[in-house]
Amino acid sequence: MDASLEKIADPTLAEMGKNLKEAMRMLENNPRRTEEENGKKPVSEDIPGPLQGSGQDMVSILQSVQNLMHGDEDEEPQITRYENGCAYFHEEEREGLAKICRLAIHSRYEDFVVDGFNVLYNKKPVIYLSAAARPGLGQYLCNQLGLPFSCLCRVPCNTMFGSQHQMDVALLEKLIKDDIERGRLPLLLVANAGTAAVGHTDKIGRLKELCEQYGIWLHVEGVNLATLALGYVSSSVLAATKCDSMTLTPGLWLGLPAVPAVTLYKHDDPALTLVAGLTSNKPADKLRALPLWLSLQYLGLDGIVERIKHACQLSQRLQESLKKVNHIKILVEDELSSPVVVFRFFQELPALDPAFKAVPVSNIAPAAVGRERHSCDALNRWLGEQLKQLVPQCGLTVTDLEADGTCVRFSPLMTAEVLGTQGEDVDQLITCIQSKLPVLTCTLQLREEFKQEVEGTAGLLYVDDPNWPGIGVVRYEHANDDNTSLKSDPEGEKIHTGLLKKLNELESDLTFKMGPEYKSMKNCIYIGMASDDVDVSELVETISVTAREIEENSRLLENMTEVVRKGIQEAQVQLQKANEERLLEEGVLRQIPVVGSVLNWFSPVQASQKGRSFNLTAGCLESTEYTYVHKVQGTGVTPPPTPLGTRSKQRLPGQKPFKRSLRGSDAVSETSSVSHIEDLEKVEQLSSGLEHDNLEAQGPEQPPGAADLTARQTEALQNKAQHQEDDHSQVEELERLR
Repeated sequence: MDASLEKIADPTLAEMGKNLKEAMRMLENNPRRTEEENGKKPVSEDIPGPLQGSGQDMVSILQSVQNLMHGDEDEEPQITRYENGCAYFHEEEREGLAKICRLAIHSRYEDFVVDGFNVLYNKKPVIYLSAAARPGLGQYLCNQLGLPFSCLCRVPCNTMFGSQHQMDVALLEKLIKDDIERGRLPLLLVANAGTAAVGHTDKIGRLKELCEQYGIWLHVEGVNLATLALGYVSSSVLAATKCDSMTLTPGLWLGLPAVPAVTLYKHDDPALTLVAGLTSNKPADKLRALPLWLSLQYLGLDGIVERIKHACQLSQRLQESLKKVNHIKILVEDELSSPVVVFRFFQELPALDPAFKAVPVSNIAPAAVGRERHSCDALNRWLGEQLKQLVPQCGLTVTDLEADGTCVRFSPLMTAEVLGTQGEDVDQLITCIQSKLPVLTCTLQLREEFKQEVEGTAGLLYVDDPNWPGIGVVRYEHANDDNTSLKSDPEGEKIHTGLLKKLNELESDLTFKMGPEYKSMKNCIYIGMASDDVDVSELVETISVTAREIEENSRLLENMTEVVRKGIQEAQVQLQKANEERLLEEGVLRQIPVVGSVLNWFSPVQASQKGRSFNLTAGCLESTEYTYVHKVQGTGVTPPPTPLGTRSKQRLPGQKPFKRSLRGSDAVSETSSVSHIEDLEKVEQLSSGLEHDNLEAQGPEQPPGAADLTARQTEALQNKAQHQEDDHSQVEELERLR
């Protein structure tokens, strides 16, 4: 290879060949099949000669580049099924459409070169964009062309028939007629062959007829244009080859780095294309196509088709698998050709039916529809983030659609080649989706129950935050809580911080966090997703009791601090008073150092031991006389008991908090326990009766066998009690295992 590169006459190309050697190896992710393995394929007239087959080696490619640079050829090689077209290569994807708009303006306004803006002012041009177009496209065109935003016309999508992501052709025609009546000039229409959100294709054939009728330039863009390289192409996408221009992004489709986008167009006036910036006489501008040209030459038709076909097969595999999964809705237009799959989680509950069924929105309360829509959007956003972490090879994205809400998008044509997505990754994705469905359904079912429990509990406030993907949000209202103020609440923050710590220490399957992230509202406790059946009443009661305990303990500590401070002051006063009394009792002479010692030697003073102790429970000073007399410390006042909940649930061994136990097993356990206790009582009564008979005075002799019969009855009852106890132990063990 290196020796062959040295034979090339141009030293620059030889150096470039060495640098591109490693880069071209990056394009070969998988071994390509040889012609002997594939068999010879028929040559198509639509495919340029250099692209036919399985590609070329680097020496041949560089030799062709040398011939192009030193020769007189000015034409660019043809790409796709687009016939008799010219190509414009650009780095920014939207740049080609902006140049096409300039070409359309110069074509429709003959005096634009001379009069400029005055021509547009007298007859304002109109650019039509679909409501499903990629965000920011219209603003970009107006900024590049120097046009006001009033020159944009947003065409709504279908609402009654057809896909909700396809342009409404009938409404478009009405808009065109209205613009003509108002003295405007319909200039250009941007159609989609694969919308940016869900990959749906507009009715391009019908749009082409409409554009020819009113003299409008038709431009097409979208990810589905990549399927033009396949053997089978849907009729809706094939109609794009008859448009006036189209934009292709082969770098994204084929996983090629640093490859420009291509805009193909048809126009007969080279002077206008030069003015519009679509053609250039500068050699540097022609070299923009070099990275793409080298990559396509290296891949060949087989490599291009293989990568596009692989992406479409991944999409079809995911679609077929998702059809078998409950609670998953697929937004699919054409299952055979669309390389994009968009899906979302949904569940029809009795309280949520109006939000999902196809009924007029006017017949449903807007607040209810909006709340349930936001709740499902939050759950789908959580699902998308979880799947992105679990299966990063699939390159999933979370997108918000105006008509359908938050969805998860799988577009292997844009990511599969870079991430190396394979069929096994799609199977793993399906497994992860199925594992998350129980969590989603359980959480959605518990949200309303949690709301009702919180609203029925004193001291708790339910916070309606539909964007939170969990059971719900709750806030504890303390005694000094001001609901009308949004100022900082240190006491409430302290209580909620302690509550969050206590809840996390319970080691339950639920997740707790304190919010919100933005300080626009007061502190709350956010409860996460539920992975199993949760006892909501126990959860709410635990939150209420724990928060109340934290508040009372905090107030007790504050009160104790104040009591201790007052006790210290009182102790200082009493100590000073005791010193004064001792001074009066002993006299002044005893306070003089030398005289006092002599006087105390001749006449000792019998001083009583007086001390003070502070009772924290009673909050007062007490005398230590009792301690000195009885040699024990006083018991003082018994502290008040800690407040507990109204009910305490007995959990089985190994059962985590907030788990709802099986009612059938509980009934069996309770019945067994009651029966066991009754049998034990009978045995005790019978035994006491026998002992009483033996201790009584000798009475008439018992009949033969009476003692044996009583003993057998006693033994039978004891055996029955033992069996009941064994059954009860087995039930408890079964509950623990469950």
